[in-house]
Amino acid sequence: MENGFSQTFEDNGVILLKGVFKKWVPKIVTGIEKNLSSPSKYASENNVDSGRFFDDYCNWNVISEFQDFILNSNAAKIAAEVMNSKTAQFFHDHVLVKEGGTSKETPWHQDAPYYFVNGKKTVSMWIPVDPIVNTGLRFIAGSHKWEKMVRPVSWADNSNFYKGEHDWLPLPEPDSDPENIKILEWSMEPGDAVLFNFRTVHGARGNETHMRRRALSLRWVGDDVTYIDRPGQTSPPFPNHNMENGQILRTDWFPILYP
Repeated sequence: MENGFSQTFEDNGVILLKGVFKKWVPKIVTGIEKNLSSPSKYASENNVDSGRFFDDYCNWNVISEFQDFILNSNAAKIAAEVMNSKTAQFFHDHVLVKEGGTSKETPWHQDAPYYFVNGKKTVSMWIPVDPIVNTGLRFIAGSHKWEKMVRPVSWADNSNFYKGEHDWLPLPEPDSDPENIKILEWSMEPGDAVLFNFRTVHGARGNETHMRRRALSLRWVGDDVTYIDRPGQTSPPFPNHNMENGQILRTDWFPILYP
């Protein structure tokens, strides 16, 4: 990977890589369809007025196509390089499907508040297997450097994800301030990937087209990441993990796949 990619990632908190996983698309498609036909206990049918917005996570150990992709592609190497980390530790997989005619937008958010990870070296890879034109992710450039994190909400109804009062930033309204907030968004082809820091604020458009919008996300952490307590059950929850503040994520659950 060119050094410029890592610098752009550091500056904006997000980069686009074209065609990097193109050869893996058929295998990812098979895995997503397996997931749709046999959802896990974590699967969600997010409330929509029309269409369908499905998501599910932590299935790479039971869906062989996902496991093959994660273990045998160059995803871990790319993750380490873009994070500027000596290692890439796999955190979890996440399938997101917006069927055609689904108007519901994914609210602006950061991934970090939902996770029990603390550190700067993180990356999420969002990999579509359908063409993306005005149906994909949108990012606020540089938001991974904000001092405070954005209030995490339930995707179903925008209610607070954690109970009680916490020192979060309010949900942003970037479209109302285009002069001061730079939004990055791309059209994409199957096998392209957007890579973004867990703290980069992002949302997603609805899918008003007649096409499906299926994507697999892979989440990775680098060599400065440790466990941190959150004010409630995280998403994913990973029950009975038995980790304590400041510990490296346990490698039997979250394997180091690079080098």
